[in-house]
Amino acid sequence: MNMLILIDIALVIGAYVLGSISSAILVCRLMRLPDPRTLGSNNPGATNVLRIGGAKAKTAAAITLFGDSAKGLLPMLVAHALDVGPWTLAAVGLAAFIGHLYPVFFGFRGGKGVATALGVQFGLAWPIGACVAAVWLFVAKVLKISSASALVSMALAPVFVWLFWPELALFYMQLAITLLLFYRHRSNIRNLLSGREGKIGDGDVPPSTPS
Repeated sequence: MNMLILIDIALVIGAYVLGSISSAILVCRLMRLPDPRTLGSNNPGATNVLRIGGAKAKTAAAITLFGDSAKGLLPMLVAHALDVGPWTLAAVGLAAFIGHLYPVFFGFRGGKGVATALGVQFGLAWPIGACVAAVWLFVAKVLKISSASALVSMALAPVFVWLFWPELALFYMQLAITLLLFYRHRSNIRNLLSGREGKIGDGDVPPSTPS
């Protein structure tokens, strides 16, 4: 088999394996905090770690956010450094994201992928990540609802990808990420429509399955 093909395959597998490392679960274990899968929205992500409450949880949430973002960013940076083609780059980004959603190390039950998707976007091209982050922050400031911020910013992400890097493979990658993210947020969408979705910092939110 061609060495370049082997490198491409290794990059994709490596991205998935890295994505499968759950920052929220590991950080909470190390900091002796409750498992985020057992409270709030039951989602192993930074927002739900924050819902544990207290200064310790704030630190854990910040570390989780950094770790989950890095899982998307680092594989993209490595792929860039190896100067892979756009289809391989797209496969690497999607693999890291899917690893977070369906981690091999945690029974294929992972998070909803917002931070990891943002890491992929920053790794693809920083203006894309900056635009998505700006939309997230704006919606969060107005509505103070994390899921709404994620849904709006990721709905616009394919537009930002096409604006800054009009490559079909990368557009398809981001479209797939957006659709998967919406699927993972289906319970949040139901809560938003019914007015039951919790706000950022709330300790008591309607339960939702992490899948």
